[in-house]
Parts: sequence; C-alpha cells; structure tokens
Amino acid sequence: MKNAETTRVDVTGAIDAAPLGRFQIAIFALCAAVAVIDGFDTQAIAFVAPAIIEEWKMSPAVFGTVFGVGLAGLAAGAFVLGPLADRFGRRLMLIACALIFGIFALLTAWCETFNQLLVLRFLTGIGLGGAMPGIIALTSEYAPSRARATSITIMFCGFPLGAFVGGFLAAYLIPAYGWRSVFLVGGCVPLAFTMVLWLTVPESIRFLARSGKRGPELARLLNRIVPGAPYRADQDFVLQEEKLSSFPVSHLFTEGRAALTFLVWIAFFANLMVMYFLFNWMPTLFKQEGLPLATAIKSTAIMNLGGVVGAIVLGRLIDRAGALRTLSLAYLGAAVFLALIAAIDRSNAMLLLPAVFMAGFGIAGAQIGMNALTAEVYPTSVRSTGVGWALGVGRVGAIIGPIVGGALLALAWPPSLIFWLTIVPMLVAALAVFSLGFCSVGRHTAARAPI
Repeated sequence: MKNAETTRVDVTGAIDAAPLGRFQIAIFALCAAVAVIDGFDTQAIAFVAPAIIEEWKMSPAVFGTVFGVGLAGLAAGAFVLGPLADRFGRRLMLIACALIFGIFALLTAWCETFNQLLVLRFLTGIGLGGAMPGIIALTSEYAPSRARATSITIMFCGFPLGAFVGGFLAAYLIPAYGWRSVFLVGGCVPLAFTMVLWLTVPESIRFLARSGKRGPELARLLNRIVPGAPYRADQDFVLQEEKLSSFPVSHLFTEGRAALTFLVWIAFFANLMVMYFLFNWMPTLFKQEGLPLATAIKSTAIMNLGGVVGAIVLGRLIDRAGALRTLSLAYLGAAVFLALIAAIDRSNAMLLLPAVFMAGFGIAGAQIGMNALTAEVYPTSVRSTGVGWALGVGRVGAIIGPIVGGALLALAWPPSLIFWLTIVPMLVAALAVFSLGFCSVGRHTAARAPI
C-alpha cells in the first residue's frame, strides 16, 4: 500500500515553493494580451464619440446614454460571468467572453442607428466585463504567493496600455478611414485571439484541484511548474483551503469578510465612477473647449499611459510602505491633479497634459492595485466571484459617472465645473481604502501580501 503522505500533493504548497517559471509567465502574458484587447474595446466608444456625434448630428449630452449602456453591459458581465467562472472554470469563460465581445464589437462597425449602437455596446460590454475576473483569477492562481500581487498588477497594466495604444490608433484611423474602422480592428483582433486562447491557455490549476478530479491534467500542469519533481496522475491533489458550498456570493460576507467587502465595493464604486467619466467624456469635453480632435483623443490615451506607469510605480511603493497607505495617498494625489485639470487653461497643453497623465497615475494606477488586493483577500472557491462582484459594483459607479456627466452637460454646466465635482468621489475612495486597515482580513492581507 502506498504511503498517504507520498500520494497526497498540496497544490498551493507546490506552486509557492517552486520558482516562477516560463510556463507561468506565458500564462500571465496571455492574460495581459486579453487585458490589452479589453482596454482597447472598452475605450473604443470614447474615441469615436466625437466623430459619431458630428456624423449623426447628435447632442453630446445624449451620448451619455451610450456610455452608460456599454458600462451596464460590463457590470452585467462581471456580476453574472464572474461567478460562472468559479463554477465552470476560468478557461472556458475567458474564451467565451473573448468570443462575445469580439463578435459584437465587429458588428458595431455596421450599425446605422442610435438604438442599434445602444444594443451592440451593451452586448459587447457583457463580454468585456466577464473577461476581467477570469484573467485576474487565472493569474492569481498560477502565481506563487510571494509574486501573486505583483503578477496581477503587471498583467493588468495591459488594460490601460490597450486604451493608450487604442487612442493613438484611433487618432490615425478615424481621419483616414472613418470611425467604423476602429470597431473593425476591435472586433477582428479578439476573434483571432480566441483561437490562440483555445490552443494555449490552460485551466486554473487550483480550480482543477478544488474539483477533486482530473489527476492526469493536474500532474501534467504541475510538472511544467515544478522542475525535477515528477508528479503522477494517481496522486491525490488537494487544495489547502476550505471548500465552500452554497451560493458563492454569500461567502463574501462570512468569516469576517463583510466589512472588508463593503469597503472594497465603496472604493471600486467611487474610483470607477470618476475613471469612466473621464475615459468616456474627456475627448468630447476637451474638443468642446477648443482642443483639436486628435489632441482631445490623445488626452485619454495619455491618462491611460499614466495608469500603466502608476501601477508599476505604486507597486514598488506598496512593497515599501504597504498597500492601504499607498493606495489611499494615490487617490488623494489624483484629487489634487483633477483640481489642476479643472483650473488649467485649455490652451496651455504643456500643463494640461502632464496633469492628465498624473490623474491617470493615481486613478487608473491605484485601481490596478485594488484589483490585486481584492484577488488576494478571497479564497479560490470565491476568488472570481469576489473580484467579479467588486468590479460589478464598480461598474455601477462607472455607469452613473458618464450618465451624470451627460446630464450636467445638458444643464449647460461648464466642463471645468464638472471636473471640480470629480474630486469628491476620489476623497471617498481614499477614505474607504484607509478604513480597510481596521478590518481584520484587511490587516492580515496587507501584512502578508502588501501588493
């Protein structure tokens, strides 16, 4: 009879003990590529908005509905498809989401009416929103604990990077080929990449271990991670976590997680409300204030570039000072630069664009840090649910931000005054993150893996 100790394999311990290898880095790169494509397609509507408004002779305020409906799709995707990834697997749902947003982004290139645009942006958003929890969970579950938060942070830089590249690409495509060309690119690329995902991306190794089946697949994957330690299909692969049952969302409020969950939701809601207001309305508002269309579009791209740099720099600062303090200060700093954007003369691009960059540094950069922190808080059984619901609640804020922005424009509020208003949610986000330090789970997470 085989010794139980020799046949039992702790999957989490094996991953944590092994060096971070090429196989895991390849998985992170695939997830980052999905984030790049997601960032491009999420931001595409903001890039083309001024051109559609001009071509269809629309009021800019009316276009807030388009932004809101698209973001409602992102929220629906995060709420519904995030928990499905905890039930059916990260790989299957990730491929399905890429297929969904690729198809409907491509169809948007042929839409002819306002109502068609509304429907297609909502359906595209479902796929975009559902992909995010999957890539965060997949990255988290293949990374050793010592590198988990850093891996998520670097991977998720793909989202603002995709929006940054998309802004400059759209600034070239729209004058040369029209706004529909942006959606042709935004649809064809994810559809082609779906095949790459199908052929290359594996299922989450921790998800497989939680199911208690698929020994051959687990042995094969672990053998690619752990050098010189061959595993066999007949071994007992276990996950040293409590296996949760019942409706997974309920577990976000048990075992001391209720206060932490609510505070995370507040931070996501407030920050994403401001972030998506700026991402969606900034090109239109700046164009309305006299900036050339290309410069107005590039301003959003520069804000996303600030998010990429912010995520990397904040990650290093977090290693030194801790997650909660660093993220709180990042949100406060973002509020300061939003005040500068509101106050700076639009003709002074030498001051305006650096302020936009630094606002993105704090807003988008800290959001990436929050994604990593959230993935670290929850166990495997509800990780995708926890991230998905945090993103989903954040998307509700993201819906409200652009719609309120459109309503304020309809009331003839000057853009500078609207920018001043965005400071309030950033202060709320800073307070919520600071308060996480008073939660037992938050203190434990910050001490164990400060991001």
